[in-house]
Amino acid sequence: MNARPYAEGLQRVIAHVAAQEDHRLHPLLQVRDVQRACYLVITSDRGLCGSFNANVTRHAQAAIDHQGDANIISFGRKGYEFFTRRDYAIGSKYLNLFNELAFEHAREVAREIREAYVAAEYDRVIVVYNYFKSAGTQELRLEQLLPIQPEVPASTKYAMPEYIYEPSPKHILDEAIPKHLTMQVWRALLESAASEHAARMVAMDSATENAKEMIYQLTLTYNKARQAAITTEISEIVGGAEALRG
Repeated sequence: MNARPYAEGLQRVIAHVAAQEDHRLHPLLQVRDVQRACYLVITSDRGLCGSFNANVTRHAQAAIDHQGDANIISFGRKGYEFFTRRDYAIGSKYLNLFNELAFEHAREVAREIREAYVAAEYDRVIVVYNYFKSAGTQELRLEQLLPIQPEVPASTKYAMPEYIYEPSPKHILDEAIPKHLTMQVWRALLESAASEHAARMVAMDSATENAKEMIYQLTLTYNKARQAAITTEISEIVGGAEALRG
């Protein structure tokens, strides 16, 4: 996951800037009372990957129901099918893209989110996805994309360092924040894609082991039935021979 260190580093810098500068300098920093939220729900396009999709859709549904008024951006066919069957309103969908996932897809999603937030269509944007921890472990995450949350110092004993801007804070924020949003969407897509492959590998390995166990049990049952039939047949032959002899 080469994108992760860069995305996390950029997130720390932007969060630090958000804590230092006036939020009126950029619309994506502005905090509003949450009347309507947007949920970017990232699932896979295919099944056969265990509880990978169910974890995302179940937690996203609970968060959306709790919010009340929310819009859904579905990235992945499984999430789209889940919410469509339950009559949730889906604002936009991005389907069958994981086989050829590209940075342009993240840029398109981020542009849609950014424009809607600036137009005050949403007051908060949350992304729901599986975070890749290891081949056997994925962690479900609900992270706020907008408004950008300021960095909170780990200790009040130390003041946060101030940045020197050239040419100006507003110019830097106008350039950096849209790129930051695109990068965070891209990271979430990559994390989800890696988690999907890992979940499918584990699910297929489990299915293979279950199939082997089933074959073993069926073979054992077949051998018992065959042995019982042979024993019965021998008993009948012996019984018939004894009857003829007597």
